Amino acid sequence: MKTIPQISLQEAVAMVKDGDTLLQGGFGMTGNPVHLMHALAETKTKNLTFIGNNVGEAGIGGGRLLRNGQLKKMIGSFFTSNPEAVKAAQDGVVEYELLPQGTLAEAIRAGGAGIGGFFTPTSAGTELAKGRETKILNEVEQVFIPGIRGNVAFIRAWKADTAGNLQYRMTEQNFNRAMATAADLVIAEVEEIVPVGEISPESIHTPGSYVDFLVKATLTLDDLGSSATVSSSKKVSETRLNMAKRALKELKKGDVVNLGIGIPTLVADLISGDEGIILHTENGMLGVGPAPVDGGGAMDYPVNAGKVPVTALNGSSYFDSADSFAMIRGKHVDVAIMGGLQVDEAANLANWAVPGQPLLGVGGAMDLASGAKKLIITMMHNEKNGDAKVVSICDLPLTALKAVDMVITDKAVFEFIDGKLILTEVMPGATLEEVRENTTAKFIERLS
Repeated sequence: MKTIPQISLQEAVAMVKDGDTLLQGGFGMTGNPVHLMHALAETKTKNLTFIGNNVGEAGIGGGRLLRNGQLKKMIGSFFTSNPEAVKAAQDGVVEYELLPQGTLAEAIRAGGAGIGGFFTPTSAGTELAKGRETKILNEVEQVFIPGIRGNVAFIRAWKADTAGNLQYRMTEQNFNRAMATAADLVIAEVEEIVPVGEISPESIHTPGSYVDFLVKATLTLDDLGSSATVSSSKKVSETRLNMAKRALKELKKGDVVNLGIGIPTLVADLISGDEGIILHTENGMLGVGPAPVDGGGAMDYPVNAGKVPVTALNGSSYFDSADSFAMIRGKHVDVAIMGGLQVDEAANLANWAVPGQPLLGVGGAMDLASGAKKLIITMMHNEKNGDAKVVSICDLPLTALKAVDMVITDKAVFEFIDGKLILTEVMPGATLEEVRENTTAKFIERLS
């Protein structure tokens, strides 16, 4: 069997040329080839097009390349986690292109499979669809996305054998598996290299035929950024907890559920093993358990979409980002609960961008909003300045069209029934008059 060369970090990064398109695996700092990225930051290589979910945290991983001025363009789904990336993009210092997270993963998988592109309902009718070809397929508006390939892919695996077969650890598959197929030159940074045969065939996630070079590099806590450890302190207001409790009532045994960041994450803390609810996280895990109680971080545990370490319940499974979003778009996620900035009378959702604010990233929101069988939005009823968030027409950038099934606020519960916005409950501590005064959308009252 062919032996894949093991090279040094310096030899690896010397293969990246000025103007190359570089794919970088990882979700946040989990499964991130941070040693390769930092070694590349020590070179004078420039004018790179960087493709990854995000560019890492400020000064870490791809964030270091950005700080050095080595990037010409960034293509990804969530740059908000790095304020320097947001500023560079908004100031016009670096070109950027935003893609929904699942669209990015599928575009890379398509590029690696020799497929020119694909149509997806994700992002239809939103700003991210502007300038792209659209078609009505199966009575649904869909957006054409070209496949993505790179000159070089830096990926991270936990273990490799000398033939280049790779095994990933927990949620470290994320973008790595697809990126391993989608570049002319694939360099895998790994924790351990073992003889052929030591990794059982059924445990190999990326066959060695995709890998060109191996670099051995040991991961430390410092390499994981904010995912290194998990804080046990969490202050939750009664108002937010009431909203989470109300959302929990919508879930039934056996439901596959995805929880967004913010108020939706509180639902996870309310779920016990008795409900039989299966939590899904879009970075590649089914069967998410509560946060670890021992203070351990991403060296010991998987992470969720909020880049927070979590535990794995019995029967959990791991997969890559492309498979995760295929699960979402294929309607295999029963319920998505996510936060919102606005919901309007037509069940349109806006939850990813505020003009003038330092936000630059849609993440998986568009995929989930259009792909989940049922979409529940949890949000405060009003902005801090008093503006309504349940409105007649959204004036913020849209996430998805006609996608919302239920809205739970601190004042009310609304449902969309036969295309109409229906007020079905008033939340504890609120009054019907308050709901009327603080809602600019027209709604029908159908209180039990």
